[in-house]
Amino acid sequence: MSDSSSESILLCQVSNSVNQSRKRSWLSFTLVLSTMVPVLAAVLVYQLDSFDPAPMPIHELDKAPMTVSLRNDRMLQGAELVGAGKLQGPEDIAYDPKSQLIYTGCQDGWIKRVRLNDSTVENLVNTHGRPLGLALGHNDEVIVADAYKGLLNISIDGEVELLTDEADGLKFNITDGVDIADNGMIYFTDASYKYNLHDHFWDVLEGKPHGRFMSFDPVTRKTRVLVSDLYFANGVAVSPSQDSAIFCESVMRRCRKYYIQGNKQGHSEKFLDNLPGYPDNIRYDGDGHYWIGLATGTSVTFDLAFRYPFIRKAMVIVEKHIARLPSGKNAGVLVVDLEGKPVAHYHDHELSSVTSGIKIGNRLYCGSLTYPHIISLNLDQHPARAAV
Repeated sequence: MSDSSSESILLCQVSNSVNQSRKRSWLSFTLVLSTMVPVLAAVLVYQLDSFDPAPMPIHELDKAPMTVSLRNDRMLQGAELVGAGKLQGPEDIAYDPKSQLIYTGCQDGWIKRVRLNDSTVENLVNTHGRPLGLALGHNDEVIVADAYKGLLNISIDGEVELLTDEADGLKFNITDGVDIADNGMIYFTDASYKYNLHDHFWDVLEGKPHGRFMSFDPVTRKTRVLVSDLYFANGVAVSPSQDSAIFCESVMRRCRKYYIQGNKQGHSEKFLDNLPGYPDNIRYDGDGHYWIGLATGTSVTFDLAFRYPFIRKAMVIVEKHIARLPSGKNAGVLVVDLEGKPVAHYHDHELSSVTSGIKIGNRLYCGSLTYPHIISLNLDQHPARAAV
C-alpha cells in the first residue's frame, strides 16, 4: 500500500472519530440543556412568584393525632345517599325537629330543605352567594354564614337580610360557621379576611392567621371581634349550658372554647387538639356530644408542608401553573363529649371534603363541600367499634 493511501485512510479515521466525538458532545449538551431548562424555568418561576408563606407554630402541630378507641373505618359501607343529584355541595346541615326538615346550603347559592321521611328536596331561597354554616333561629328564621355575602338572616317568608359583613374595618372574606345562643346572640367566624372562598387554599398554605371569631347582637346590631389571629376559623357550636361556645381552627387541627358568660367570660382556652383530621363544622346533638366534621385526615404531605414554607410555595405554583392538587382523603366525623374527650371516629379512606356531621335519631348525616348529596349512615347497623 502506498504512503498516500495510508495517509488517506488515517485522515478518514481521524475525521470519523472527530465527527463521532462531536455527535456525542452535542447529544450530551442537548441532554443537559433539556434537563436544565425546566429546572431553571422552575427556579425562575419560584423566585418571581409573589406568594410568601410564613413559618408556622410547628410546635403546636408536632404531636401525633389522637387515638380514638371506638372507630368505624369504612363508613361508606352501608351508607345511603340523600338527595342525590339535587344537593350540590351541601356544606352544613341544620335540623328542625318540629318539622323534621334538614336545612342545608349548596354550591349554587340555594338554601334547601330535605324531608327526612321521603328525602324530598325543596328550594327555599337563593342567596346568590355560597352559603356555608347554618343555624335555625328562635322565630323560624335561618341564619346563614355566606362565604361571599356575609352573615344573613332568612325570614320565614324567604326574605334575605344582611346582618353584617365587616368588623373593625375589615370585610369578611369567608363568613363560615355560625350558631345562636338562647338569648339570641349570634356567634360566627370569618375564616379569612384576606382570601375569598375560591382561593381559600392559599390562606391555608400561606400559614398566617387571618381568621376571627365574632359575635353579632341582633338588638344593638353591633359586631364584635372576640378572638382574632386564628388559622382558618371554622365551625361554631354554643354549649348546652350556654356559658361557652366551641369554635374550630382548621389548620391547627384543634377546637377552642370561648366563655360567653360567667366568671371566665371573655376568656378562651383549649377544648380539643391533635385531631385526626382538619375540623370544619361542629354540631351539638342534644345528647351530650359534639359531632365534628373532618374535611380530610392527616397526611405526610401536609405535615411536611406545614413544617417547610418552601414546600407550601411549590404547592401553590403547581396549583397556579400546572394542575390542581388532589384532595385529601380519609375524611369523616369525630364525636367528643362535653369535656372534649374523644368518643368515636367515623371515617373512610375513600372520603374527602366531609364538612359537617349531625346525629338525628339513630342516623348520622354528613354534609360536604363537593359531593352532590348528603351521606346518611345507620349508627345501629354500622356502629363505631373498639379496634382489635
